[in-house]
Amino acid sequence: MMYQLGWSTLPGLRGLACSDFRATPTAAPDNHAGVAVEFASETQRDEFLRQLERNFAVRRFTNAADAFDTVKAYVFEHARK
Repeated sequence: MMYQLGWSTLPGLRGLACSDFRATPTAAPDNHAGVAVEFASETQRDEFLRQLERNFAVRRFTNAADAFDTVKAYVFEHARK
């Protein structure tokens, strides 16, 4: 099933942080303004969301565009595997 990923980008003391990753089922994926990825099961989807939370919990960004591009690249790299 195809999912559109979303997350919150919030300011912190050391820069912007990404958290609250979520996946919404979609029939019309949008990789230009967002990030869409396919998962074989809900278990795989949930594990990937936990992986995103762990990976980005400690990372900080100087601007929202950098945060978005970094998360998007991470998701696309995962999709290739």
